[in-house]
Amino acid sequence: MNYKRLGERIREERLRLHLTQAQLAEAVDISDTYMGAIERGERSLTLDTLVRLVNRLGVTVDYLLSDSVSDSDANIIEQFKQIIDQQPSDRKQMAIHVLRTIFSYFDAKGM
Repeated sequence: MNYKRLGERIREERLRLHLTQAQLAEAVDISDTYMGAIERGERSLTLDTLVRLVNRLGVTVDYLLSDSVSDSDANIIEQFKQIIDQQPSDRKQMAIHVLRTIFSYFDAKGM
């Protein structure tokens, strides 16, 4: 289990929601100190705490744990979904265009 990367993902999502550590800690009923230790990868967390975090952050468990889960196609697609879900429609369309351009480049290079 990569606790450091898990903590980084939690921090990224917290910042995306414009929450302080104290606000997120209060929302999931843990101490500020414990929240900081989780984000730094210094402490593990219980399943109950993980569930409360994903519910408050609006992400899935597999997204937070994606560095500890094998890179199956379903997991990769879920990661894409997590990244674009919170974006406005015009950004989603732009992301699709960028992906198509990247894959066209790979095809042209035989990669």
